[in-house]
Amino acid sequence: MDFSLTEDQQAIRQMAEDFAAGELAPHALAWDETKTFPVEALRHAASLGFGAIYAAEDHGGTGLKRLDAALIFEALSKACPAIAAYISIHNMCTWMIDRYGREDQRARYIPKLASMAYLASYCLTEPSAGSDAGSLRTKAVRDGDDYVITGEKQFISGAGTADLYVVMARTADTGPRGISAFLIEKDTPGLSFGANEKKMGWNAQPTRAVLMDQVRVPASAMLGEENKGFNIAMSGLDGGRLNIAACSLGGAQAAFDKAVSYMASRKAFGQSLNNFQALQFRIAEMATNLEAARLFLWRAAAALDAKTPDATRLCAMAKLFVTDHCFEIANQALQLHGGYGYLADYGIEKLVRDLRVHQILEGTNEIMRVIIARGLLAE
Repeated sequence: MDFSLTEDQQAIRQMAEDFAAGELAPHALAWDETKTFPVEALRHAASLGFGAIYAAEDHGGTGLKRLDAALIFEALSKACPAIAAYISIHNMCTWMIDRYGREDQRARYIPKLASMAYLASYCLTEPSAGSDAGSLRTKAVRDGDDYVITGEKQFISGAGTADLYVVMARTADTGPRGISAFLIEKDTPGLSFGANEKKMGWNAQPTRAVLMDQVRVPASAMLGEENKGFNIAMSGLDGGRLNIAACSLGGAQAAFDKAVSYMASRKAFGQSLNNFQALQFRIAEMATNLEAARLFLWRAAAALDAKTPDATRLCAMAKLFVTDHCFEIANQALQLHGGYGYLADYGIEKLVRDLRVHQILEGTNEIMRVIIARGLLAE
């Protein structure tokens, strides 16, 4: 059992940290304030291999492992969790096409997704089907050589800007076993988008409803087999949960680093804050939870790479543990800044806002507990 990173992994992490520090961090607060989706910065990230991190290399993927991806997303999130999280979602879509797509689909889409000439959005959640994704109502009806899709998706990251939508739609009235996955391009007639949602955080990426009114796509637009879409969606979420946990970890690490620096410079009652034992204890606890979160994330990523039987459960555990603890670390870092932590200029309040949603998306942390318990009790 070796907890050290290889030279290649260290180089990957350093490359991501350098990119984040040079191209994301200087603009993160402005992007948040102006609700700017920095597409060119995303394409610069893609030029480093971050557009198709764990897709196969034959069509332009980077061919890395899930642990490598966790290192990348942690590094990117130190600068901006909102942008890192969108890159995570894009990669989840890319992997699903790479894993389940026919060769013609892979050849058509993977190169564009790898370069981020095409951006992708994952469309599962609906206004009345969030945690209970198996009850989704969007329908795809066979009509000759086509499918006609009607329905609405909610809370879709990148919607309106993204070029390709991985859409889960009902093809049979058999619950989760009657769902299929489709690839729908942005300019398809009948596809439209709601207004950009006003959100607590994640302002640097758009979130809109995706509306489908008699959207006609060829049968060849189906991803994988008919009525197997729910399994495809869930398999994508295993990796998505690791990535969003990594985004929480990076944001929390950035907040922690800011707090330690602030404590060294701020004085009260004639001495710096880092001389007060109560605050020392708080820093010690935050650092311990950061390290525990990182180790848990790496453990789950290694299990997913190895395709172990407990990988899904470990991914759920990691998502639950890391997002809960890392939000609290960021919140404590804000507290250690006092009133200054509440000001936008210090960047702490943005990290707190951005990390809060990680406890909700990719399956709420309540649903993570359901997945964990079911897996354990089934044994």
